[in-house]
Amino acid sequence: MAPAHPHDHAPDDHHGDHGHDHEHHDHGSAEQMAAWRDTDPSLWFTEAFWDDRYRERPIWSGNANQRLVETATELAPGRALDVGCGEGGDAIWLAARGWQVTATDVSPVALERAREAARAAGVADAITFEHSDGRSDWAPPAGAHDLVTVSFVQFPRAELTGFHRKLAAAVAPGGTLLITAHHADSHGGGETPFSAELFATAAEMAAGLDLGPDWQVSATDPTREAVVPPGPGGRPTTVRDAVLRAVRAPV
Repeated sequence: MAPAHPHDHAPDDHHGDHGHDHEHHDHGSAEQMAAWRDTDPSLWFTEAFWDDRYRERPIWSGNANQRLVETATELAPGRALDVGCGEGGDAIWLAARGWQVTATDVSPVALERAREAARAAGVADAITFEHSDGRSDWAPPAGAHDLVTVSFVQFPRAELTGFHRKLAAAVAPGGTLLITAHHADSHGGGETPFSAELFATAAEMAAGLDLGPDWQVSATDPTREAVVPPGPGGRPTTVRDAVLRAVRAPV
């Protein structure tokens, strides 16, 4: 996961429905920026780094990410895979709408918080939480999910295409792949500790996947309104996402 965690969602990511509200946009405050700058970038993707972040306080709002809501509202419930689930907002939103969800994350602290939230929401039986960093030898079952979603999991560019191909391979015939990422326009360079080279556009993600004729692919870089940093001291701003939606042809 990366400068923008396997779950870094922007302040308004969730329509009061997700997996992290992602309304705790950690990139927003000077304190959080300093924390990123003071950490060796090679540790941004580790279990220890994310456990430390989650131990400090809840990070996300519990609402679902906007791009997931936009996509999944139109889908019939089935089997979903939520990679980089954080505190469970997206997974809980899906489960409440009839999906059977497998949700993975690098942080055991986040996963325990997600389990508690799922129990409180009455959907614990519909979600299987699994510990995984999404890297190394990890690969989800091939062709097993009607929806595969990953929101703001920012791996180094050298690893990104391989990671995305694992996700695509997990999509069942007729299923949907949804990749939502931070766009360099909003998160790379400038006053942030993150290089723009860490962020791909939707078109770049699509080109790397090269899914072929059995897929219908939509690659867009939409904007949304957010408050950065979240809370009383924040200011309204417009942020840009990189969004890839791909539907696999049915058998």
